Amino acid sequence: MSVPLIDVPADLLAELRHVRSGTDDDRDAALSALDLHPLTGGMQNDLYLWNSPDGDVVIKLYVKTDRQRVQREQAALTLLTPHGLRTVPTLLWYDDAPIEPAIGMTRLHGQPILKAADQLAALRALAHTTTQLQTVPLTGLLATLPRIDTGEHYMVRLTQEWPELLAGQPDDPLTSAMQQLLAAWQRSGDADLVAAPAAPVLSRGDANLLNWMMTNDGAACVDFEYAGFSNVAFDAADLIEHISGREIPDNIWLQLLPDLGVTDANRHQFAANQRTCALRWLAILWKQRDRRREEFAAQHERVEMLYNNVNPYA
Repeated sequence: MSVPLIDVPADLLAELRHVRSGTDDDRDAALSALDLHPLTGGMQNDLYLWNSPDGDVVIKLYVKTDRQRVQREQAALTLLTPHGLRTVPTLLWYDDAPIEPAIGMTRLHGQPILKAADQLAALRALAHTTTQLQTVPLTGLLATLPRIDTGEHYMVRLTQEWPELLAGQPDDPLTSAMQQLLAAWQRSGDADLVAAPAAPVLSRGDANLLNWMMTNDGAACVDFEYAGFSNVAFDAADLIEHISGREIPDNIWLQLLPDLGVTDANRHQFAANQRTCALRWLAILWKQRDRRREEFAAQHERVEMLYNNVNPYA
C-alpha cells in the first residue's frame, strides 16, 4: 500500500459512520457540523465533500464491498497517482475498516461530457485520457485481476442465463426474434474472437459516460471500483455500445475508432466485441422491456443493424 498524501481522518470517519446510523433529520445537521456535504453521482456507494484543512476532499464510503470494489479502486488510484494525471482523482488516503471502508481523493471540477457542445472534441479528449490510462504499466493487484464485466462475463449471459429465460417464455411474442438473434451471434464466431488472447491494459471497467466530465485539463473520469485489466478492442466496443453511448450518433463514434485504438489489426476483434456488447444490453433490456419499451425497441433495432449489411462499422 502506498503512503497516504495526508493522514487518514480517523475521528471524522468514526463520526461520519455514527451519523449515518441516525435519522435523516439528525443526519443533515450533523453532517453540516462536520463540514461534510453529500454528493450526487454515487450509484453504488456514498460520496461526501469534506472541507478539510488541506482543501476539498472527496470521501467515498463503500456500502457495497462485493467483487473487491474497494481493493480495485484503491489499487487503481495507487497505480495512477504517481503519474500525475490531472484527469483522474489523486488518492489521498485509504481506510480499510471492516465495515464501510473509505478512501479520500481530490475533487475534479468540470461539466458532464454528455452536455458538451462539441461532442466530437469531447469524446476525442475522452479517448486521449483512455489511452493515457492504458499506457500505464500494470502492476500489483490489477495485473492479475480482470475488470468487472469482461467479454467472457457477457458471454455467460448470452450462452446460459438469457437462453434459459427465453426458453421459459415460449409464448412471448418477442421470444422467437430474440432466439434468432442469439443464433446469429452463435453462428458468427464472435464468441471465439471475444475470448481470443489480447495484450492486457489498465481498464476502468465501467463504460458509463456519466462518469466522465470535461475539465480545463481535458476529459476526466471518476469511479474505478470496477477496474482491472482488459484489452483495447473490448474496451472500445464496450464504450460505444454502453447504453449511455446511445446519445452519441454513430458518425461521431466512427470518427473516433482510431483514437480508441481500433486498427486494421484488431478490427475484427473489435467488431465481434461490439456485437456481443450490444446483444448483452439487449438481454438486459429484455428483462425490463415492459417499463423500458422505447429503450428496448431501440436496442433491438441496433442489434439487428449490427448484424445486417447496413452496419456502418463493417
